[in-house]
Amino acid sequence: MTIKVLVIDDSALIREVLTRTLNKDKDIVVVGTANDPIDARAKVKQLNPDVLTLDIEMPNMNGLQFLDKLMRLHPLPVVMVSTLTTKGASETLLALELGAVDFVAKPSADLSGGVEAFGENLRHKVRAAAQSDVRGRSMTAATAPKTVITPPRTMKSPNGALIAIGASTGGVEAIRVVLSQLTNDCPPVVIAQHMPPGFTQRFAARLNEVTELEVVEAQDRQPLQPGHAYVAPGNYHLRVERSSGVLKCRITQDELSSGHRPSVDVLFTSVGKVVGSMAVGAILTGMGRDGATGMKVMRDAGAYTVGQSENSALVYGMPRVAFEEGAVVDQAPVEQIAGRLAAALMRLRKAA
Repeated sequence: MTIKVLVIDDSALIREVLTRTLNKDKDIVVVGTANDPIDARAKVKQLNPDVLTLDIEMPNMNGLQFLDKLMRLHPLPVVMVSTLTTKGASETLLALELGAVDFVAKPSADLSGGVEAFGENLRHKVRAAAQSDVRGRSMTAATAPKTVITPPRTMKSPNGALIAIGASTGGVEAIRVVLSQLTNDCPPVVIAQHMPPGFTQRFAARLNEVTELEVVEAQDRQPLQPGHAYVAPGNYHLRVERSSGVLKCRITQDELSSGHRPSVDVLFTSVGKVVGSMAVGAILTGMGRDGATGMKVMRDAGAYTVGQSENSALVYGMPRVAFEEGAVVDQAPVEQIAGRLAAALMRLRKAA
């Protein structure tokens, strides 16, 4: 199947670069370009693309306004092409909250910084977006009866307990949903989300604004504290280690694992080996198989593990592989995952 892409950017140079980059592989074809959202609106109807790439800063209507209207009226998979700035990172995270599937960092004006790597990453994100179910999720949200989710009142746990979460495509919003239901007496939370440098610090800051937890970008040898969450820095692996009886973050830049850095497999494997049955973990939406091997290590060590269910995941890739390989005890919609983790922690508390 050929993936039809509409490129939306006000820069003629960027439109040319994106078109040339996307057309490099035979399974992707750019069917058109647009220089602003007004032009894009007409071409979406005319060309019926499978995926859009979208800039944020554009004339007539900015990308966020266009995205908001698009996801409400005619939902399509969108990959944001974002600038590597603090403002750009904040706007990109807002775009993901509005319904964009993923993002890539825009190459600089002089095209330095590895156009080949950028292109490979962009094509990977477009393929993942084409597999996502934005239409199905939009229809489900509009037609499904409202289910009342009762957040846990407490997640107080025995000393040494830990929550581990891993995600990729669609994970920014899924992680926000899970963390927003955790109470501030919960055990430490460690998070691996596939995200490049320059964005993870803002991602942690955004989670810190909208949850009860203290959320930070993880630092090397930082002690893990209850009521705190630690996000793996972009382009670094996050592991958990025990030093002098204290659980700590370990940040390294060794080789990619499962094609990623940070890798969910790396994090989950360390949690399984170091924390064992005192851990609980969740694997959320994402393309590929990263996390399945590490989650199996966790489950074999006695940890409770849960995967995001198919009808809830934007991309049912990572949770599917984890389920098929026997790495998860349970599957649940994203809105229920915090409750499942809380119940598992309660069992630990009663057993202690």
